[in-house]
Amino acid sequence: MKIAFIGTHGVGKTTLCYELAAALKRLDISVDLVKEVARGCPLPINRETNEDAQNWILHTQVAREIELGAAYQAIVCDRAVLDNYAYMVHATGRNPDLEPFIRSWMNTYTLLVKVPIIAPPSFDGTRDTSVDFQTGIDGTIDDLLDEFGLEPLRLPREGRDGWVLRVLEAMDLPTEPPQLDLFS
Repeated sequence: MKIAFIGTHGVGKTTLCYELAAALKRLDISVDLVKEVARGCPLPINRETNEDAQNWILHTQVAREIELGAAYQAIVCDRAVLDNYAYMVHATGRNPDLEPFIRSWMNTYTLLVKVPIIAPPSFDGTRDTSVDFQTGIDGTIDDLLDEFGLEPLRLPREGRDGWVLRVLEAMDLPTEPPQLDLFS
């Protein structure tokens, strides 16, 4: 099973990845995270990015998904290739040679979870803090989701504390560890 949290930067995807991974671990599912690869990119990111940087990010994402997918029952991805492509589209425009691969790879995700913007991005040493850039990327992701015919689980802006439960329910997974039944 491969779950990807998608959406623009600064919306809490990374925190949700860790929370979901912990919940899956409590369900005795072997799990690991595909952490956001953009932070390790040796080329410019954010508004200064270019096609080479976005290709590096996108292909590194795919390589990590393949690597971890072979070793664990579940992987939780901090982004999907669609997010990476949205940053490329925003910076350099559409790449018709790459789109068939993106469309095909999106079918490898068991569940896409779209995280809404609930606050402006805060600076963390890497993240771009422009609200216009944040909303521009979010809009590009939504446009690509629509165009590619993808239906993610869209989390509501309210009820942040219940988001992981919504994901577990969408996956038809228990919301409580089975071990709890032993002590009832």
